[in-house]
Amino acid sequence: MLSGHRLGRRFGWLWAAYGTSALGTWLAFGAFPLIAIEVLDAGPAQVAALSSVGAAVGAAVAVPLGPWVEFRRKRPVLITMDLVRCVALLTIPAAYALGALTFLQLLLVAVVVAAADITFRAASGAYVKTLLPAEDLLVANARFESTAWTTTIVGPPLGGAAIGLLGPVATVVADSVSYLLSALGIRATGSNHEPPPGHREAARMKAGDLLDGWRYILADPVLRPLFFNTALFNGLVMAASPLLAVLMLGRFGFAPWQYGLAFAVPAIGGLLGSRLARPLVTRFGQHRVLVAAGALRAVWPVGLAFVGPGTGGLLLVMGVELGLVFCCGVFNPVSATYRLQRTATGRVARALSAWAVTAKASVALLTAAWGVLGGLLGPRMAIGLAGVLLLATPLLLPRRAAAPLSKPEPARSRA
Repeated sequence: MLSGHRLGRRFGWLWAAYGTSALGTWLAFGAFPLIAIEVLDAGPAQVAALSSVGAAVGAAVAVPLGPWVEFRRKRPVLITMDLVRCVALLTIPAAYALGALTFLQLLLVAVVVAAADITFRAASGAYVKTLLPAEDLLVANARFESTAWTTTIVGPPLGGAAIGLLGPVATVVADSVSYLLSALGIRATGSNHEPPPGHREAARMKAGDLLDGWRYILADPVLRPLFFNTALFNGLVMAASPLLAVLMLGRFGFAPWQYGLAFAVPAIGGLLGSRLARPLVTRFGQHRVLVAAGALRAVWPVGLAFVGPGTGGLLLVMGVELGLVFCCGVFNPVSATYRLQRTATGRVARALSAWAVTAKASVALLTAAWGVLGGLLGPRMAIGLAGVLLLATPLLLPRRAAAPLSKPEPARSRA
């Protein structure tokens, strides 16, 4: 369904680079909290800050980078962001070897990596749009999605084994090397194919330019509902995750390997869904698949409120997650293609940067809010409330198909 459609050597290198860095990220999954706990004796508040504060500050740092990326060639930006993440992560094993590692350094590295992640995503979307014709974008996004779920299945078990044998710092080294290999892969795509970026009318960036991505999204009747749907859905799903961990690992006494298994096995559904995305769109149409998959993915999470102890509870979580992840596997590449096709070439980096910043901010905000609700209502009630609210998110899906842009918009910023 995907392997028979050739997208060229340049995309092959980009795809390999993406898979390498994604695998490195999953190998090091959970490494930062483990280092904070085992090496630095950090408490719960500090461990929570690594993910919430690090992501939120990283998102804030990335805000001015979207407009900056728009008016530069995307391939050098991608290579630079890979190298930034590589060097930032390598400071951790270096400081550890010297006995100088601190929690502040971990937090700063988390901020740098989060900001570089957002910038890389914005530049990569714009780069893919210049690399491939519009009719190949869905195939490309489906391959990225399929690779993401494959590394989700393979990476954490391998990373867990490496942590058990060598410690969490070793997986950080592996993650940093993966970014170096990704940079080399992107470099191998060559530099002759990328068109020159547009030129800025104003000599300097103004404060108002920082909001260009959000202005563009909110002014578009198709992108606007999809933007709110994605931010709210992702935020609510992620907000319930810590509370589910409290129930499973605390109250019901599941072993860590059982908890990991409950989320690793359903990733197979994401792999299957991503491989079905293109055939479904070919048969039923892009908009119909987007709305159907977006609505179906909202149905599953409420079932997590009924989790219980024992084998039955474990199977319930795995079943719910399998259905959720399968629907997300179909929805995500279709949604990514929808955004790229609807966004003018000269606006892609700014729009995707605004999208990624909002996603990280919404996850951080809703996770904090649901932590408070979990304390007031109990974990099960808070998970159920998130599930009920998710049932309303299909109302925010685009109600009409995205019309193709009549003509490309010049890549200019506001004067």
